[in-house]
Amino acid sequence: MSAIVIFDIDGVIRDVAGSYRRALADTVEHFTNGAYRPSQADIDSLKSEGIWNNDWEGSQELVFRYFESIGQGRDRLQLDYDTLVAFFQSRYRGTDPENWNGYITTEPLLLQGKYLENLTANQISWGFFSGATRGSAEYVLVKRLRLEKPVLIAMEDAPGKPDPTGLLATVAQLDSDNNNPVIYVGDTVADMYTVVKAKNLVPERNWLGVGVLPPHVQENNERQEAYRTKLKQAGAVTVINNVEQLTPELIQQLIKDR
Repeated sequence: MSAIVIFDIDGVIRDVAGSYRRALADTVEHFTNGAYRPSQADIDSLKSEGIWNNDWEGSQELVFRYFESIGQGRDRLQLDYDTLVAFFQSRYRGTDPENWNGYITTEPLLLQGKYLENLTANQISWGFFSGATRGSAEYVLVKRLRLEKPVLIAMEDAPGKPDPTGLLATVAQLDSDNNNPVIYVGDTVADMYTVVKAKNLVPERNWLGVGVLPPHVQENNERQEAYRTKLKQAGAVTVINNVEQLTPELIQQLIKDR
């Protein structure tokens, strides 16, 4: 068997509920002068719209929506995007630009290197396409998982999801024959939309979206099922609880079924 698996990073490779999402909530709270701090459910609701993959832009949008809810139009706000990004990064990366000391240092890993080694042993190529910055992505892939020169398309390398450009570029680095089926593993509606758009652009290849439930939604059965449903409605062929459940055997079965 030969196949390609491309992984999103946030919510798939690492748990970002206490890092990216915490920094997002901090940022919204700060720029609404402490009046509004979005909950995890609020952030999920925003991301379910399928266009807010960038957490800086998501932070800005929630700030705008709060002020609109109290009768202040976004066009009248003095909100500098670069200042917002700098505040977000001071929480996520931390205050030391050389030795990061922010929330990123506390992220739990959701897979181990042996899982990726097993994919390779089963003739399954793999890489990463993420909306995270290259620095943030390499922090987890290189520094923590000890991967050597992983195939990675990050924020700086391609338009944001659901634009499929980055996914196509990742696949191109792994498969020049344009034949092998591709599975993209993600935890958001935007991830699944990306697969659908890739399929529309390159219909001769077999594209499959596999959804992963991020840890924070698994604490509540109702939220878990609602989240699962949204991923399937967005195009996921299946939804799993943890990325390591995507075994070579399951990959083979998904490809056969399609």
